[in-house]
Amino acid sequence: MSKPVQRQTVAAANGIATDAAFGAVTPAIYLTSSYAFAGFEQPRAHEYTRTSNPSRSMLADTLAKLEGGAGAVITATGTAAVDLVLSQLNSDDLVIAPHDCYGGTYRLLVSRRDKGQFKVAFVDQGDDAAMAAAFRRKPALVFVESPSNPLMRVVDIGAIAARAKAAGAKVSVDNTFLSPALQQPIALGADFVIHSTTKYLNGHTDVVGGAVVAAAKADVETLAAWANIVGTTGAPFDAYMTLRGIRTLFPRIERQQMTAAAVAAFLAGQPQVSAVYYPGLETHPSHAIARKQQAGFGAMLSFELAGGVEAVKHFVEAVRIFNLAESLGGIESLVAHPATMTHAAMGAEARHAAGIGDGLLRLSVGLEAESDLIGDLEQALAAI
Repeated sequence: MSKPVQRQTVAAANGIATDAAFGAVTPAIYLTSSYAFAGFEQPRAHEYTRTSNPSRSMLADTLAKLEGGAGAVITATGTAAVDLVLSQLNSDDLVIAPHDCYGGTYRLLVSRRDKGQFKVAFVDQGDDAAMAAAFRRKPALVFVESPSNPLMRVVDIGAIAARAKAAGAKVSVDNTFLSPALQQPIALGADFVIHSTTKYLNGHTDVVGGAVVAAAKADVETLAAWANIVGTTGAPFDAYMTLRGIRTLFPRIERQQMTAAAVAAFLAGQPQVSAVYYPGLETHPSHAIARKQQAGFGAMLSFELAGGVEAVKHFVEAVRIFNLAESLGGIESLVAHPATMTHAAMGAEARHAAGIGDGLLRLSVGLEAESDLIGDLEQALAAI
């Protein structure tokens, strides 16, 4: 019996040297919008690129294999991927969503709710009593973000999935922060896995895209049909670039998380820093859960500056290697101020309820030398 193919091999080799026309090692980009029929009423595998495209199909196949799903749908953005899952809900359906989710997801949920398209309960998913109360309302979907953006809170996906299954609800997990290299939510019981492929999967800050991987074939078909109806599918060139990035996903994230752990440990010992949020630290309240369900702790972390917003201003003006920018997961290191950037759309009251303060900064740790990044943080902290 042959040994099962490891996910590192899938990332590096899926689709390689499968070109039947010329024997190209790298899969080709199919930029065509239309495909010629073989004859009257004889369509080929692809008819129109909004519906399907070979480049996009190759990316979808790779992601489905990496996540252990039945298939995947590639969308134009990560937000479009979230919306694709939400599009399956009816007006009386309830979504249990994390109270501390990504600001763009929060904005989308609230906007769709306010249009009467479904109901939303924003819940601290680490609070068992709050979750029990929410489940008594018989939700149709539980939306999970673990680790959360930006506070790196980790919830027990397996336990939530078991509870959801008992209640007749489906579970969707945003796996953007960890990627399938470090976490596989479907193996933990999730029905859907969402990615902003813009982030770690592409890894080079030059593509915007999204994906939904489904555990069941029927769900893949339903999502694909709806993506075709509303035209939310991703572009072929973006799919090609994302697949190119996936080839190096495992070595990239391995190196990045090693540096992130060193950065977190450094920040935890600085007097200007009042708190560090990184599940790899043994002091993190969800460290044990993260260790159980993840293959690593990732390269995202956040920390609080004791001096509040004034300290933040001095810090972000002093950094030289970390760039003040939104997004994450690229080869370059970035710093973001959630209250005024990624989570500004939540509003002050919602941010306060989620624990996102004005002194909070989020770091995406890249591939620069560990000593250079720590040195940059050290001199920036000294400038406060």
